[in-house]
Amino acid sequence: MIALRGYPSRGALDRPRSRWADVAVFLGAAVLIWIVVRVSAGMNVPFDQSAAPSSISTDPAELPYYAARSLLRMFLALGLSILFTFVFATAAARLPRAEKIMLPALDILQSVPVLGFLSVTVAGFIALFPGSSLGLECASIFAIFTSQAWNMAFAFHHSLVSQPRELDEAARNLRLSRWQRFWRVDVPSGMFPLVWNAMMSFGGGWFFLTASEAISVADHEYALPGIGSYVASAADESDTGKVLLAIATMVIVVVGLNVLFWRPLTVWAERFRVEDSESAEAPRSLVLNLLRRSHIPGILARVLGPLVYPMDRAMRVFGLAEHRLYVPEYRRRAGDVVFTTVVTAVLLVGVAAMLRYVADTVGLAEFAHAAFLGVITLMRVIVLLIFATLIWVPIGVWIGLNPTVSRIAQPIVQVLASFPANFLFPLVTAVLVATGASLQWASVLLMALGAQWYILFNVIAGASAVPNDLREASASLRLPRNLWWRKLILPAIFPSYVTGALTAAGGAWNASIVAEIVQFGDTTLTASGLGAYITEATADGDSPRILVGVLVMSAYVVGFNRLFWRRLYTLAQRRYSL
Repeated sequence: MIALRGYPSRGALDRPRSRWADVAVFLGAAVLIWIVVRVSAGMNVPFDQSAAPSSISTDPAELPYYAARSLLRMFLALGLSILFTFVFATAAARLPRAEKIMLPALDILQSVPVLGFLSVTVAGFIALFPGSSLGLECASIFAIFTSQAWNMAFAFHHSLVSQPRELDEAARNLRLSRWQRFWRVDVPSGMFPLVWNAMMSFGGGWFFLTASEAISVADHEYALPGIGSYVASAADESDTGKVLLAIATMVIVVVGLNVLFWRPLTVWAERFRVEDSESAEAPRSLVLNLLRRSHIPGILARVLGPLVYPMDRAMRVFGLAEHRLYVPEYRRRAGDVVFTTVVTAVLLVGVAAMLRYVADTVGLAEFAHAAFLGVITLMRVIVLLIFATLIWVPIGVWIGLNPTVSRIAQPIVQVLASFPANFLFPLVTAVLVATGASLQWASVLLMALGAQWYILFNVIAGASAVPNDLREASASLRLPRNLWWRKLILPAIFPSYVTGALTAAGGAWNASIVAEIVQFGDTTLTASGLGAYITEATADGDSPRILVGVLVMSAYVVGFNRLFWRRLYTLAQRRYSL
């Protein structure tokens, strides 16, 4: 029977405890708490909307503080993304009626650019916290959340619907409550892809940090202290030296974050891989080994562990006790009719209201203009996906299947993927201006810098999750290289690749808003496309055109997903789930 294996082995987990490890963990936790308290104090200061600064100081001495402020926003957004992922993906996977509307809604949400969310939410958050910068902070955190959550939700949903049948049958036979099943079966079986996609989504959040900290909406410009707004201010000053300083700071932050957080987390997630045998060489992390040698995690587990059991009783009181094994057919049909009627009515009313608003302002002909620009952006997205697939699938398989290579390459890949590529945009713009090159095709490269990593990370995760017994069988059979790719590797990584390519396509559409219009000093380069259309409309505060641009981009993304990606997604679930 397939089971979640304990990894590393028991002997590795039973290392002797060390007092020095306790001291190191305690001091590290104390320093972390002090930094969070110190940095979070600056998030709630008096704020005057009419006199809000449109830029921040570019004094290099402020860079460490700005980096800490940005990190705090990123982790708050990551926490919200994890909560959203657990609730949304679980509901979509376990409620058949809800899935019919939740997955298309996720497609639409993924297609809405960050500026589209900011244009709607900034005024609301500012009004929610009058006289305080906390409203602007919430708007920034929400914008980062929108760049992280959708990819994580897709990955966790895929892990739930492709869960091994043995685990599902065991959970039902043991009559686990929904709460028990979620924490003891669903989360562990989906932990490995969730951690990898959370790391990738965190990198996606870095990509849109500039847009979420240096906010330009409806002729108003707001700047929050952060490394993203620092880069924006340095670019406005045409100060290449300060841009390079910000890039160097980001490299230090990303490398430190990988060593202290992501590497220990990915090594810990190895224990949740689903396979029959263990790989010969387990990945390692010095930070995780330090935690395992300390008494402090065990003490916290003994203190907090008993709180789980009252929660299980509470879930039973609220009707989450057990999965219903049988629902009468007449009730299912009646529920489907009511659900379909209500959803259809709401959609028709909403679409009619939006069309009437556009017709009364800029006219319905604006949709045709936006659709034409969308075709141009679509061509860039397709070119990006083709080249990213050809380049990163072989490299991802090579990294995922070789523990020695993985130990060296994964940190490098994590650093490259987490680095906000749009920090390089001012330098690229300076090169384009100096050489007289066009942004029309250079924008494909800029989009790829932010979107290509979704494919690489998912392929690495898929290759790493190929059961070791299948690898050993292929080696014993001495499969020819061509047959090995066609019969083992490509089918094994296909579900992960589809998830990565789907989110990469959505990420590319979203990246177009910052890749099709770039600025350095007084020079602005613009490429024809839907992303530039939405960016210009947002900067001008042109609500009708913002709505047109968002609707057209959503239509492209959802239509492409329905016609192409969703069919591949279904094929991956039906034929290639391990």
